Amino acid sequence: MSVSSSAVSSLRSRTGVGILACKEALEEAQGDEEKAIEWLRKRGIAQAAKKAARDQAEGLIFLKEGEGKAALLLLRCETDFVARDENFQTLGKRLVTILLDKGQTAMEVDAAAALPALIQKTGENITLGEAHVIEAPVFGCYLHTNAKIGVLIGLAGGTPALARDAAMHAAAMNPLYVRPEEAPSDLLVKEREIWAAQLAKEGKPPQIQEKIMLGKERKFREEHALLSQPFAKDPSKTVGQYLGGAEVTAYLRLAIGG
Repeated sequence: MSVSSSAVSSLRSRTGVGILACKEALEEAQGDEEKAIEWLRKRGIAQAAKKAARDQAEGLIFLKEGEGKAALLLLRCETDFVARDENFQTLGKRLVTILLDKGQTAMEVDAAAALPALIQKTGENITLGEAHVIEAPVFGCYLHTNAKIGVLIGLAGGTPALARDAAMHAAAMNPLYVRPEEAPSDLLVKEREIWAAQLAKEGKPPQIQEKIMLGKERKFREEHALLSQPFAKDPSKTVGQYLGGAEVTAYLRLAIGG
């Protein structure tokens, strides 16, 4: 099968293995990165391939603002000790700058070239996590002081100050989506199963259960939507009311460990 250059770059950044070996592994694994790592490990091609199987529960989030756009990037590692390493932080700052200025592909190419050496130097598995660029007429950015939570919010209308306040709110309250009607169906299915089991245990009649389920769903949608959450700085109004006529056109929240 044909293997994309981005897939090869991703595997190379995780394993430290050469381009040709990564390409062969992905071809053998039909493009499945995890199976490609297994293929490399079975052949003892590189020690870094063993590191790729280890969890990366730590890391940092990097933020870069530009004219009318901003970038957010997550760089993962195994321990907070490596996350505090100057080389790790320098690489993250460089990658997020490339992401903002030149785009995802250029950033991945740079990462593929730089990560193997850093993996060998630190002895830890280090990989790229999520990487995003948003563009908006108005946007607000927030990066928590420990660089473990980062938020971007784009607005049509409003001011940068409003957008930043909304971003700070999102960092603290972790809304899962922007509007109540945008709640993911798979998430609702799981919650409904839990509610149904709880109500059945309570012995509620079926007709009553349905009404209660509808109420629970409406409450769940509102509690986890950015615009309907009580605004952290002034709970007497929702975030939507605080923003007034400004429309949220983009929302992104990245966090280490959640």
